[in-house]
Amino acid sequence: MSIRNEIKAQIVRAGFTMQDLVDRLHDEYDWSDSVSNLSAKLQRESIRYKEVVELADVLDCNIVWVKRGQRR
Repeated sequence: MSIRNEIKAQIVRAGFTMQDLVDRLHDEYDWSDSVSNLSAKLQRESIRYKEVVELADVLDCNIVWVKRGQRR
């Protein structure tokens, strides 16, 4: 799955629209309030790790690193 599709799936699972997410990111982390900016980052797969961490926080998700071959 692409980064774009994975993040968009998480947005939907959390019950957010892109506009909801961008509004929260703008309020909490001073991101741009433009949906097109976030969409472009996802399309180009140029989103920074720090931004993904902030995005996950707004979606109330954790990012977990698991050694390959190990199950959680």
